[in-house]
Amino acid sequence: MYDVYGVGNALVDSEYLVTEAILAESAFPKSGMSLVDEVSRATLLDLIEQRHGIHRKALASGGSAANTIATVSGLGGKAFYSCKIAGDATGAFFLNDLKNQGIDCNYDETDCPEGVTGECISMITPDGERTLVTHLGITQSYSPSEIKTAALTQSKYLYIEGYLVSSETGFEAALAAQAIAKSAGVPVALTLSDIGMVQGFRKQFEKLFASGVDLVFANEDEAMAWTTTASRDEAASRLASSPSAFAITLGGEGALVSGHQGEPKLIPARGVNPIDTTGAGDTFAGGVLYYLTSGCDLAEATARSHPMAAAVVSQYGARLSRDELQTLSQG
Repeated sequence: MYDVYGVGNALVDSEYLVTEAILAESAFPKSGMSLVDEVSRATLLDLIEQRHGIHRKALASGGSAANTIATVSGLGGKAFYSCKIAGDATGAFFLNDLKNQGIDCNYDETDCPEGVTGECISMITPDGERTLVTHLGITQSYSPSEIKTAALTQSKYLYIEGYLVSSETGFEAALAAQAIAKSAGVPVALTLSDIGMVQGFRKQFEKLFASGVDLVFANEDEAMAWTTTASRDEAASRLASSPSAFAITLGGEGALVSGHQGEPKLIPARGVNPIDTTGAGDTFAGGVLYYLTSGCDLAEATARSHPMAAAVVSQYGARLSRDELQTLSQG
């Protein structure tokens, strides 16, 4: 039995501390996520490393849903991650990291296909905001064949990464996992992931929602884009009239949450001065899912997850260690 079965991209994060001028020179939109090919990836790395002499600060396993699943596992939950990695050094790094965290996966060292494992270049500016530039590599061909039905049907929650809608086969995998979960009575959680995904792939999200989503994670910009509203309160009101429960994150202010067709409620958080916002929403979602599967209601799960999101933005990197998560869960 698994607490959470996650489906999403397998990426290794390369983190760089850059100035606002370097970010502007790169021409990538601040705080957004851009998908690029191998040539554009190489050009960006040349700009950062060769022209400006900036060395990579950290290399870490990443991917939005993978960060969430790592949080579930770090808190003591049992988790499974379905992804696609190549049999290269980067893929081995990613797979070894999953195993070290006790996370089960649809691959082992012997069956990874040839190719290039995905990479996400994270440019972190002095204000703590992160701009992501992603080369999907082999995860671009993530497909329904990577879904393990036996593990999914024995899970308490399915968690779908919204970034999958940008790939035709990835979207098919999300739909396949959703259908399996629904047939087995497993609740489905979905993160909208990025405002660019919502704006560019609305039809795909509409199909996911039409097939049944039990819990939605979004930040306020994503929520407003999805509901075509002009304020977070309007977005919350619109979502509250839908069949889905939701948690709309508001940065340091907390989150607006609602159960199925319930009145939106603000769950406040203690504000912090962020160093690096990478992984805040992913960590928050992982905490909420863990506490939901442990018997908490959505409001309590949200309140108990706020300190984890605050902690991850107070350091560099997209994840907290198991020790950090355990300490926060007991605080």
